[in-house]
This record gives sequence, C-alpha cells and structure tokens, in this order.
Amino acid sequence: MKRLARRWKNGGSDGEYDAEDNFSLPTSADFHPIDTEEQEELVRSLERSQAQQSRFWRRVFSGLLCCYVAFLIFSIHGQTTMPWELQHHAYFMYEMESRLVIAADWAGVFVCLMAVAGLLQYSRSHRDWLWFACYSGVLLAVFWLYHMLKLATFRWEVIWLPLGPLCGAAFSLYVDDLMNESCEEVKKLRNYMYSFKGR
Repeated sequence: MKRLARRWKNGGSDGEYDAEDNFSLPTSADFHPIDTEEQEELVRSLERSQAQQSRFWRRVFSGLLCCYVAFLIFSIHGQTTMPWELQHHAYFMYEMESRLVIAADWAGVFVCLMAVAGLLQYSRSHRDWLWFACYSGVLLAVFWLYHMLKLATFRWEVIWLPLGPLCGAAFSLYVDDLMNESCEEVKKLRNYMYSFKGR
C-alpha cells in the first residue's frame, strides 16, 4: 500500500517500480473509448463466433437426432421382417397390430426429421418445423402412453417410446431459442455501437 501511495504521489513517472507496479488501480485517464474501426472489428468477431457456435450446436443436436432416426428405422425393419422379436415391441403383441407399431415408429422418424429440418434450415419457416415437430411429438407420446397404460404392468423400460421423439423436438426448440437469443444480443451490441456513433 505504501508503494502504491508513493507512486500516486509521484504521478507514476518513476521507472523504479515498473516491474512490480503493473497492477496499480486504474484511473479515469486509463479509460478511453475505442474508435469506430475497433468497434466494428470487435462486433464482427463476435458475430463470427456466434455464427460458428450456432452451426456447431445445431449440427451436434441434428446428429444425435439422426442417430435416433437410424435406430427407429432399424426397429421398423425388425418389426417388418420378424414381428415382435424386438423386446420393446413384444410388450405390445396382444395390445395392438404390427402395422400400428410400424406406423408409430414411422411417425417418430418424421417427428425427428422435422426437428432436424428446423435446426438446419436458415429461413423464416424453420421455427414452424420445430413447432410442428413438438406438436406431433405430443400426439405420438399420447398414443404410446395410452397403449402402455393398457398393459398388465406399466413398463418403465420402454418409456423412451413416448418420450424419445418428444424430447428430441423439445430440445431442438430449446437449442434454437438459445442460439436466437445469443444472436439477438450480438445484434443489440451492433445497434448500440451505431447509436453511440450517431451521437
């Protein structure tokens, strides 16, 4: 503290404290606004970073949904070629017809593909795809839960049948909201920059 007080008294002109006094408290003279070009470059770098992050996370969640779609297609193939051989379908052997199970799995595929389309599209209608996926996922979840409740004992191990597509669509909508929110923050920053320049 004594060294800091001495430096302030001397006006910071002494060179003897250069090595150790780099951590002095800032004064009002240390703060100066950055010029227009620096502002522009900073905002541009934030926009690039946000766009990269958005593309990355959208592709990650789209990839996860595509893996789930591949599993559902495998499940459809199994039910078509060897009905009721797969354990998660065998529970419903006496509750519903095989073609109804196949149709429900195809519905799950379409829900996930709508969510992928909503994540990867860069148009105004991409939100519509995500909302359609969520609504369809709710209907599919109701269908599966209705038939699960008709079983003699409720099978928790197949709870992913009703919740899988619905959760995939809901997470896609959540990711899209987060990415849009960060994009809006960067746009606000650019607007603030221009309003500051306009003064």
